[in-house]
Amino acid sequence: MNVKQVLDVKGIACPMPIVKTKKAIRQLETGEVLEIHATDKGAKNDLTAWAKSGGHELLEHIEENDVLKFWIKKG
Repeated sequence: MNVKQVLDVKGIACPMPIVKTKKAIRQLETGEVLEIHATDKGAKNDLTAWAKSGGHELLEHIEENDVLKFWIKKG
């Protein structure tokens, strides 16, 4: 996967992971991938719903050592 930018929002509670993700994805070109690292358990549902509603594609998400990792392709 060709990641353009990595966004670290570990230790930040809702709604800030979404706010920071929106800001970061605006800087990308259509088709580029943003990787997000979060620890807020609510981020799983929030980022999934946000990507869908914003016309972006959630490519993958995993949990690794209590860190949620997401890969979102800008739509």
